[in-house]
Amino acid sequence: MKQIILLPLFFFMILTTTISKAEIYPVNLTVDHDHKEQGQFFVVTLTGANREPALWFNRQCYRMFLQSKNLWRALVPVENFTLPGSYSILVRSDADEEQIPVTVTPNNRPLQQIALDSSKASLKATDIEKSRVKAALHCESQKKLFSGLFLRPTIGETTSLFGVKRSYNGGPVESYHKGLDISAPEGTPVTSTAKGVVILTGTVEEGFQVHGNTVIIDHGQGLSSVYLHLSAITAHEGQLVEAGEVIGKVGHTGISTAPHLHWGTYLYGTSVDPELFEGKSF
Repeated sequence: MKQIILLPLFFFMILTTTISKAEIYPVNLTVDHDHKEQGQFFVVTLTGANREPALWFNRQCYRMFLQSKNLWRALVPVENFTLPGSYSILVRSDADEEQIPVTVTPNNRPLQQIALDSSKASLKATDIEKSRVKAALHCESQKKLFSGLFLRPTIGETTSLFGVKRSYNGGPVESYHKGLDISAPEGTPVTSTAKGVVILTGTVEEGFQVHGNTVIIDHGQGLSSVYLHLSAITAHEGQLVEAGEVIGKVGHTGISTAPHLHWGTYLYGTSVDPELFEGKSF
């Protein structure tokens, strides 16, 4: 008779314990804003999940990264050519599914006409250049290396904004500018915008004909930064660099009309506006 009474009590204790734990860690999805322009990104957080959630936006799946106990986050890029309109951010965690409606608005960036001389106009990206850059930009290391404010990587005037559509020598518009151009004298130091690991150094001699001498830094959790057209590279692959540490010098290599730095920021391999990072922390 005692056994018949004790078993229901035991299972009741398990049930109430499970319920109380669920109440302590409720699953909650939040987004920093319900609308973003093309080329910006959503800051998506999820609390209460014990295992890595899966996130979908615009038919693409993104990893979420653990920030602290039961707190997950993703910086979700809005590609510059994403059609303006209504979308949803959907997150699944175990048996839970939540979604938030969001809107993408146009950034209305202008068309930029660029004149290249014959020595630059004929340059094409090599297979080695394209494959190495693509692999580096899709790095998704779990450890978050960046902290504090993101720094402008060199001193100079911004001469071309992110997202402007580009026509070369009067040709059709087939691409957009995937970073900021900062005009500076050749040889001006270039520094890392944040702490990270150098995952690519590429030179003209190695086939980097379009990007010129290149450095790419992995900052962790899907974020990377690129530095193009350098006259010299002073960092090496595998090197851990701090925010503000010199990694190269401004140059005029690759497809470039004058000495400048092309600075780009990427999330999950998609370019986003570097101005969103400069002087801010995430």
